[in-house]
Amino acid sequence: MSREPDATAEERAEPLDAPAHDEYAAEAEERWGGTHAWAESARRTSTYTKEDWQRHEAEAAALSARLADAMHADVPADGDLAMDLAEEHRAHLSRWFYDCTYDIHRGLADLYVSAPRFTATFDRTSPGLAAYLRSAILANATRHG
Repeated sequence: MSREPDATAEERAEPLDAPAHDEYAAEAEERWGGTHAWAESARRTSTYTKEDWQRHEAEAAALSARLADAMHADVPADGDLAMDLAEEHRAHLSRWFYDCTYDIHRGLADLYVSAPRFTATFDRTSPGLAAYLRSAILANATRHG
């Protein structure tokens, strides 16, 4: 990941649905603004270039597609493949934003199904994906103690 920001805030937000980015950022800061994870995410993302954000989005989309494929293949959410994909999701968050502990990941899993905007983000890939991912995340967190 590049450490020389060569993109404006608007350009960095572009791959992230730019019109809604400021609203989401404000909501996220309200929820998590005082946490170590928030500070770490802000520190890291302030250096990301447009290309970094595009790479992040491509990785996230590929992972969502693989999760949807597993769901459509009737792979159980608590099976090894789905849990491995959930672990990959956790690692993706850790690589790009902050150390995503299993407790944090559990909280995000619940948010993915309780907050309509988060649900819609995953379910755009495939209806029901948010709930499937939540189940896989919870099973994976349990697997790891």
